[in-house]
Amino acid sequence: MTNKIRVLVVDDSALMRLMISDILNSDEEIKVVATARDGEDGIKKVTELRPDVVTLDIEMPRLDGLHALGYIMSEIPTPVVMISAYTQKGAEATFRALEYGAVDFVSKPSGPISGDIRAIGDELIAKVKMAASVDFNNLGFIRPKKISEKYIKHKPGKIVPGVGVVAIGASTGGPRALEKILPQLDPDIPAGLLVVQHMPKGFTETFAARLDRESKIDIREAKAGDKIEQGKALIAPGDYHMSIMIETTGNNMAGGVISLNQDPPVHGLRPTVDTMMLSAAEAYGNKIVGVLLTGMGSDGAKGMKAIKENKGRTIAQDKDTCVVYGMPRAAVEAGIVDKVVPLDKMAEEIMKMLET
Repeated sequence: MTNKIRVLVVDDSALMRLMISDILNSDEEIKVVATARDGEDGIKKVTELRPDVVTLDIEMPRLDGLHALGYIMSEIPTPVVMISAYTQKGAEATFRALEYGAVDFVSKPSGPISGDIRAIGDELIAKVKMAASVDFNNLGFIRPKKISEKYIKHKPGKIVPGVGVVAIGASTGGPRALEKILPQLDPDIPAGLLVVQHMPKGFTETFAARLDRESKIDIREAKAGDKIEQGKALIAPGDYHMSIMIETTGNNMAGGVISLNQDPPVHGLRPTVDTMMLSAAEAYGNKIVGVLLTGMGSDGAKGMKAIKENKGRTIAQDKDTCVVYGMPRAAVEAGIVDKVVPLDKMAEEIMKMLET
């Protein structure tokens, strides 16, 4: 292959630079053109070499990954995949990086210096390839909006017989999309919300807390036994499939309850959108709205089909506002989407479908 994806690897560990380079160079479509030892060195080499993609460590001396990313995105816009340590500090910094314009991230398996980093080699290769082809117009800096002080968080959610559910699936670009959609939803939304965002273990709790601070609805990471309540969003925890069981009182349905499991990954993914949507469609019948947002692959297409078969409604994000038009496209091409809308109209369309 002549036109290989040219990658710059930035990490303060010589071992990590070597191992990440070996992983990427093992793919015939990728070539590591240089490595850099910190953010300052990385900026210099991005300027000189103009790589197609940068892999960027977060915690580095002299100039860390966040500051380097900010400079790159403002001065030499280049697709960046962050490489994050699995820590609370690392998770917070990772979501700031996504706000700054990073395409996606991978998590080092065992800390800043991970001798077992080859365990995430396939994921890293896939994300570098995906980063090289993203719609870069949808990766500008975003600043989360804080909710108005007039809202008091939070009124208790309620299980209301007959109230439905909104089932949302997302992958690459999803955190940015969800940060735009969920803060626009009113706490009186007549449904509970379930969210599957492809994300590794250790990051979803931090992500949910960030979204909760910015939103009028209650948002948190799902736990087994959680009840699906009006005005509350539950985000599937990383490394767990999420499904829905129906709780009953006598002969009456009281509402949905979260079930989590670590069954084998599906298409290399855990959690999966399909697992959540399939069970939600069965549990809620026609009282469900399925939503597919930006992401690579086709996860969610089976779930959206099940929602349509159960007389529910479906929405997909349009191509022009997706970072990666993969998951929505699979559903659209299958003919199972009722409405295709841009990201800035998604919250409004969700509310419309719940009212009809």
